[in-house]
Amino acid sequence: MGQETMNKKEKEKKKQKNRRDKEEKREERKTNNNKGKGLDAMMAYVDENGDISSTPPDPKKKRIIDPETIQLGAAKRIPIDPAELIRTGVVTFFNDAKGYGFITDLKSQESVFVHVNQLSEAIKEKDKVTFEIEMGPKGASAVSVKKEAKQA
Repeated sequence: MGQETMNKKEKEKKKQKNRRDKEEKREERKTNNNKGKGLDAMMAYVDENGDISSTPPDPKKKRIIDPETIQLGAAKRIPIDPAELIRTGVVTFFNDAKGYGFITDLKSQESVFVHVNQLSEAIKEKDKVTFEIEMGPKGASAVSVKKEAKQA
Protein backbone atom coordinates (compact mmCIF):
# COMPACT_ATOMS: atom_id res chain seq x y z
CA MET A 1 0.00 0.00 0.00
CA GLY A 2 2.86 2.40 0.76
CA GLN A 3 4.41 1.97 -2.63
CA GLU A 4 3.45 4.41 -5.44
CA THR A 5 3.12 3.00 -8.91
CA MET A 6 4.96 4.48 -11.87
CA ASN A 7 1.67 5.79 -13.26
CA LYS A 8 0.93 7.90 -10.14
CA LYS A 9 4.41 9.45 -10.24
CA GLU A 10 3.98 10.36 -13.92
CA LYS A 11 0.59 11.97 -13.24
CA GLU A 12 2.05 14.03 -10.39
CA LYS A 13 4.95 15.20 -12.60
CA LYS A 14 2.49 16.21 -15.33
CA LYS A 15 0.39 18.24 -12.86
CA GLN A 16 3.48 20.08 -11.58
CA LYS A 17 4.67 20.80 -15.13
CA ASN A 18 1.23 22.21 -16.04
CA ARG A 19 1.31 24.41 -12.92
CA ARG A 20 4.76 25.75 -13.87
CA ASP A 21 3.65 26.41 -17.45
CA LYS A 22 0.57 28.24 -16.23
CA GLU A 23 2.67 30.36 -13.84
CA GLU A 24 5.13 31.21 -16.64
CA LYS A 25 2.32 32.31 -18.93
CA ARG A 26 0.87 34.48 -16.15
CA GLU A 27 4.28 36.14 -15.61
CA GLU A 28 4.66 36.70 -19.36
CA ARG A 29 1.27 38.40 -19.56
CA LYS A 30 2.23 40.67 -16.67
CA THR A 31 5.49 41.75 -18.33
CA ASN A 32 3.87 42.34 -21.73
CA ASN A 33 0.90 44.20 -20.31
CA ASN A 34 -0.38 46.95 -22.63
CA LYS A 35 -2.52 48.61 -19.99
CA GLY A 36 -1.63 52.02 -18.66
CA LYS A 37 -0.28 53.46 -21.92
CA GLY A 38 -0.77 57.13 -22.56
CA LEU A 39 -3.54 58.68 -24.61
CA ASP A 40 -1.19 59.34 -27.56
CA ALA A 41 -0.37 55.64 -27.90
CA MET A 42 -4.07 54.77 -28.09
CA MET A 43 -5.07 57.59 -30.49
CA ALA A 44 -6.08 56.84 -34.09
CA TYR A 45 -6.89 59.40 -36.80
CA VAL A 46 -8.90 59.39 -40.00
CA ASP A 47 -7.12 60.96 -43.00
CA GLU A 48 -8.71 62.85 -45.94
CA ASN A 49 -9.41 59.56 -47.76
CA GLY A 50 -11.25 58.03 -44.81
CA ASP A 51 -8.41 55.65 -43.90
CA ILE A 52 -7.31 55.13 -40.28
CA SER A 53 -3.74 56.23 -39.58
CA SER A 54 -1.49 56.86 -36.59
CA THR A 55 -0.53 60.40 -37.69
CA PRO A 56 -2.83 63.39 -37.31
CA PRO A 57 -4.42 64.70 -40.55
CA ASP A 58 -2.92 67.67 -42.40
CA PRO A 59 -5.01 70.76 -41.52
CA LYS A 60 -4.40 72.16 -45.04
CA LYS A 61 -6.34 69.27 -46.57
CA LYS A 62 -9.38 69.84 -44.34
CA ARG A 63 -12.72 70.13 -46.16
CA ILE A 64 -15.79 71.86 -44.79
CA ILE A 65 -18.94 69.78 -45.27
CA ASP A 66 -22.43 71.18 -44.89
CA PRO A 67 -24.35 68.87 -42.54
CA GLU A 68 -27.56 69.54 -44.51
CA THR A 69 -26.09 67.79 -47.58
CA ILE A 70 -25.43 64.52 -45.71
CA GLN A 71 -28.08 61.97 -46.63
CA LEU A 72 -29.11 59.54 -43.92
CA GLY A 73 -30.92 56.35 -44.90
CA ALA A 74 -32.05 55.24 -48.33
CA ALA A 75 -32.38 57.68 -51.21
CA LYS A 76 -35.84 59.03 -51.91
CA ARG A 77 -37.46 57.47 -54.97
CA ILE A 78 -38.35 59.76 -57.80
CA PRO A 79 -41.72 58.85 -59.34
CA ILE A 80 -41.22 57.20 -62.75
CA ASP A 81 -43.37 58.16 -65.72
CA PRO A 82 -45.38 55.06 -66.79
CA ALA A 83 -44.60 55.81 -70.46
CA GLU A 84 -40.87 55.32 -69.73
CA LEU A 85 -41.48 51.82 -68.37
CA ILE A 86 -42.71 50.49 -71.71
CA ARG A 87 -39.76 49.52 -73.90
CA THR A 88 -39.35 48.16 -77.38
CA GLY A 89 -37.04 45.38 -78.44
CA VAL A 90 -36.33 42.50 -80.78
CA VAL A 91 -36.57 38.83 -79.82
CA THR A 92 -33.03 37.45 -80.29
CA PHE A 93 -33.72 33.93 -79.03
CA PHE A 94 -36.83 32.00 -78.03
CA ASN A 95 -37.14 28.29 -77.28
CA ASP A 96 -40.79 27.16 -77.52
CA ALA A 97 -40.05 23.74 -75.99
CA LYS A 98 -38.48 25.21 -72.83
CA GLY A 99 -40.66 28.33 -72.72
CA TYR A 100 -38.07 31.07 -72.38
CA GLY A 101 -35.95 33.41 -74.47
CA PHE A 102 -34.20 36.77 -74.63
CA ILE A 103 -35.17 40.18 -75.95
CA THR A 104 -32.61 42.85 -76.89
CA ASP A 105 -33.76 46.27 -75.71
CA LEU A 106 -33.50 48.73 -78.64
CA LYS A 107 -32.78 51.68 -76.34
CA SER A 108 -30.07 50.24 -74.06
CA GLN A 109 -28.99 47.23 -76.20
CA GLU A 110 -29.11 45.00 -73.12
CA SER A 111 -30.45 41.46 -73.25
CA VAL A 112 -33.52 40.82 -71.09
CA PHE A 113 -34.88 37.40 -70.08
CA VAL A 114 -38.47 36.57 -71.04
CA HIS A 115 -40.63 33.62 -69.89
CA VAL A 116 -43.60 32.16 -71.77
CA ASN A 117 -45.92 33.07 -68.84
CA GLN A 118 -45.29 36.79 -69.56
CA LEU A 119 -46.41 36.61 -73.21
CA SER A 120 -49.81 37.82 -74.40
CA GLU A 121 -49.37 36.04 -77.75
CA ALA A 122 -46.85 33.64 -79.30
CA ILE A 123 -43.53 35.17 -80.37
CA LYS A 124 -40.60 33.94 -82.42
CA GLU A 125 -37.07 35.15 -83.17
CA LYS A 126 -36.69 38.56 -84.89
CA ASP A 127 -40.20 39.70 -83.79
CA LYS A 128 -40.44 43.32 -82.66
CA VAL A 129 -42.11 43.53 -79.23
CA THR A 130 -43.05 45.97 -76.49
CA PHE A 131 -42.43 45.03 -72.87
CA GLU A 132 -41.82 46.26 -69.34
CA ILE A 133 -38.80 45.36 -67.21
CA GLU A 134 -39.24 43.89 -63.74
CA MET A 135 -36.34 43.02 -61.43
CA GLY A 136 -36.55 39.42 -60.26
CA PRO A 137 -34.28 37.44 -57.91
CA LYS A 138 -31.92 36.56 -60.78
CA GLY A 139 -31.95 39.97 -62.51
CA ALA A 140 -34.07 41.84 -65.03
CA SER A 141 -36.87 40.04 -66.84
CA ALA A 142 -39.47 41.19 -69.37
CA VAL A 143 -43.15 41.27 -68.36
CA SER A 144 -46.32 42.17 -70.29
CA VAL A 145 -44.67 41.25 -73.60
CA LYS A 146 -46.76 42.12 -76.70
CA LYS A 147 -45.97 41.77 -80.38
CA GLU A 148 -45.86 45.12 -82.17
CA ALA A 149 -48.26 45.54 -85.08
CA LYS A 150 -46.46 45.30 -88.42
CA GLN A 151 -46.49 48.50 -90.46
CA ALA A 152 -47.18 48.13 -94.17
